[in-house]
Amino acid sequence: MEHEAAAYEPMTPAHLAVEHGDLRELTRLLDAGADPNEVWSNMTLLVHAIDMEADGATQTGKPLDASCTAVLLAYGADPERPSPDGTIPRLYAFHYRHGLAVRLLEAHIARRHGGTMQNPCPEFPPAEPHR
Repeated sequence: MEHEAAAYEPMTPAHLAVEHGDLRELTRLLDAGADPNEVWSNMTLLVHAIDMEADGATQTGKPLDASCTAVLLAYGADPERPSPDGTIPRLYAFHYRHGLAVRLLEAHIARRHGGTMQNPCPEFPPAEPHR
């Protein structure tokens, strides 16, 4: 049985904006109707943002930033929607020790459930780069 190689899937404009941390372009695209729950390469925009924020802080030594995560949540990204591979945004952020993203996600989830957060992640110290 022959297996065809998967076709290369170019990065979508919204995922490219997340990849480059271009908040102006990300906001412009979302405002123009881009889907905040869009998937590319088995990642939702939200999981991609968490990955880029945490990995960027690790690589540069700069403090963690949650601006892409915040923009996506403001435009309606579903904080509980896993990526197609099963990656759950809150647990992914917790794994990366991205406390800012964990707190943002938990706040959005709590609002959806009437102000309560079931099984909150343990408390993080103030945000600093993951080492």
